[in-house]
Amino acid sequence: MNVEEEVQKLKEEIKRLGKVQADGSYKVTFGTLFHDDRCANIFEALVGTLRAAKKRKVLHYDGELLLQGVHDNVEITLNPTPAAAGAAAAVN
Repeated sequence: MNVEEEVQKLKEEIKRLGKVQADGSYKVTFGTLFHDDRCANIFEALVGTLRAAKKRKVLHYDGELLLQGVHDNVEITLNPTPAAAGAAAAVN
């Protein structure tokens, strides 16, 4: 699986596990992703995939490196797609 495929799968998992926000983004904690059995089976290096997605501006979280235990409560925000952001703006 290449990096783009992994980032796409990560987006799907964040949508599955996270909570949708008013602006169309999704939020999930690092601990939720890290401890999920399905994510553990999909991602060999979850932290590396998160860093690649952050570099591509697909998502945002505070800090550079997330470590299990220490950063379990760090919120990861999947940025809204332009269509989702437009739909959220239309509702407001």
